[in-house]
Amino acid sequence: MKAFFKTYKTFLIVFGLISICILILFYDALKPVRILTIYQPAQLSFELVDSTLQHIKKSHRVSDFSLTNQNGKTITQKDYQDKIAVVDFFFTTCPSICPIMTDNMVELQVKIKEQAQIKLLSFSVTPQIDSVVQLKKYALEKGVLDARWNLLTGDKKEIYTLARKSYFVVKDDGDGGPFDMIHTENFVLVDPDRRIRGYYDGTDKESMETLWDDIQVLQKEYPIDSN
Repeated sequence: MKAFFKTYKTFLIVFGLISICILILFYDALKPVRILTIYQPAQLSFELVDSTLQHIKKSHRVSDFSLTNQNGKTITQKDYQDKIAVVDFFFTTCPSICPIMTDNMVELQVKIKEQAQIKLLSFSVTPQIDSVVQLKKYALEKGVLDARWNLLTGDKKEIYTLARKSYFVVKDDGDGGPFDMIHTENFVLVDPDRRIRGYYDGTDKESMETLWDDIQVLQKEYPIDSN
């Protein structure tokens, strides 16, 4: 028996390695591919969803918009066509959660710096304060890269409608009028088909790591055309 193993030692080692490789390949082939959830209004907390959409269970997509960024340029949904987008709602004078959210978005910006498929988008919930000049000052202070990240201001009603009917990230129980907004800490992951694929606590490091993992999952679902 020892002579047998000695004679065929090399063959048995090679055969064993090949067998292990085959098993790994079979495992990878059979392992289910992870697909992110497509979020619909009916799945979310009703306090964040406009009453006209709370029954919607399929086919929701974020709406078109036309607002102004930190450089005075008009930005629309076309600027995010075929892109994976990470979206939040904030305001530059926020003393509580916004600075943390912005710092975490800046860290995400570093990761996507060379990835043109991914863009960031921040809507101001106080556009009457966050003028183009104010947004530019804020962008410079935070190191915002214009090619990767738009900070938007404009008509408050339009921003409110986007928050309540597209992204579902603000409550409507503010005290400043019919379009007052109490924004959440959520970051929203939106796919190139304008569907919501995830919500993440923008103040939490672990949640931000989950967001980064999910972005990479989404990139596999939407591979960049190399042609």
